[in-house]
Amino acid sequence: MSATLVLAIIVAIGVVAFVIGRQRAVAQRDGAAKSHSLPSYHGWWAFLLATVPAILFLLVWALGSNLYADNLIGSQLPANISTGERSLALGMIDRTAQALGALEIHNADALPKTYAELIPQASQVGVLLASQGQDYMLPIALSVNETALFLGRLGGGIAIILALAGAAIGLSMVQPRARARNNVERIMLWALFGASGIAIATTIGIVLSMLSETMTFFSEVNPMNFFFGTVWDPRFAAAGSGGSEGQFGLIPLLAGTLYIALVSMLVAVPVGLMSAIYMGEYASPQVRSIVKPVLELLAGIPTIVYGIFAAVTLGPFLRDLSAALAGGTGFIQAQSVFTAGFVMGVMLIPLVSSLSDDVITAVPRAMRDGSLGLGATRSETIKRVILPAALPGIVGALLLTASRAIGETMIVVLAAGVAARLTLNPFEAMTTITVKIVNQLTGDLEFNSPQTLVAFALGLTLFVITLGMNVFALWIVRRYREQYE
Repeated sequence: MSATLVLAIIVAIGVVAFVIGRQRAVAQRDGAAKSHSLPSYHGWWAFLLATVPAILFLLVWALGSNLYADNLIGSQLPANISTGERSLALGMIDRTAQALGALEIHNADALPKTYAELIPQASQVGVLLASQGQDYMLPIALSVNETALFLGRLGGGIAIILALAGAAIGLSMVQPRARARNNVERIMLWALFGASGIAIATTIGIVLSMLSETMTFFSEVNPMNFFFGTVWDPRFAAAGSGGSEGQFGLIPLLAGTLYIALVSMLVAVPVGLMSAIYMGEYASPQVRSIVKPVLELLAGIPTIVYGIFAAVTLGPFLRDLSAALAGGTGFIQAQSVFTAGFVMGVMLIPLVSSLSDDVITAVPRAMRDGSLGLGATRSETIKRVILPAALPGIVGALLLTASRAIGETMIVVLAAGVAARLTLNPFEAMTTITVKIVNQLTGDLEFNSPQTLVAFALGLTLFVITLGMNVFALWIVRRYREQYE
């Protein structure tokens, strides 16, 4: 019994409990006793009692089943397998179990004689197996599937019984004075609290995972050389070589990140802010209803498309244009800070425009009318009243936009290159922290080598920078927003 089928049955039981509970609550509203809750609340309480405990049990059962399957595989592995080969063997057995399930092999009689015979059969059903597999993995994988099938049926049956029991309890609680509304609202409150907790726990988990690997990196590389180094030369070492040579200077990457972000902001801020002023103060409702959605279409374009445009069209065009102006070798490279910043700025225009427009339109109408009533023109009202009133929100929007620019990757890879250098010339290539994170985590490298662990140090640095900018932007908005409400 698949988990999807069990989940569908549980939801169906909940829906039936909702309908019956609501109808029963309606039938009991005879006017003799005042009802505490509306009929729909009684139905929702029956639905929640039927579904929530059963679904939670399914999640716990699935987790326990996976742990039991891992222990079962580990207990059947040959004793001569080393610790380093153990995790690889576990993964290969799990993949073999998937292949046997896809081939619908559920007994030892249909099991292939050797692992090599299973490889072409598995490829026909879309499961690719490693050629290094051993024959002993076949019976272990079969036992894993048999155990998983038994545990799935047992867990599904228990979950359905729990759903039926919950529905029966919920329907038995339908009474005119039953506090179904309080129960439903309490469950929803805990659900909202859990959703917030998941977001917070995810953020903490990301930080802790990066922090642990960063500390390992700093145990091999001096933090002073990382934060204040001006040379980025990690000198990739092949897996197994144990090489840890190289220079991991952050300054060139940080300079490139801030430089490209600055150029993008110089493009996005004027255009986005002026378009926001036009749509908020000058455009008619008909024009606004057309211009605003069209402008925000830019936000829906994937960043890889912007990067391809920069690498294929804009970069070569600027290079050829500079060559024509110089009468020889062009002074603008195809991959440059200017190219990446310009394209990224175009991508950020909708963000600046949308956030600024919301801030400008939130300025009270009385401030506009008061300024116009005193004889000020519309442009003077915008310059001396509306923009000062909306300035805290606009500054917060710009800081949020800057943090978005700092975290961009694909446009920089294609439009600015991967050269880590220090230069003030915007027409030369530079790179950013995000690009080097991708480079360091790809390739034939040992995970515990400094060349790989430096990616976590770069990620944590970037996280701190963007977090600081976001917190500062939110502080500005909250600090000054109430002055104009």
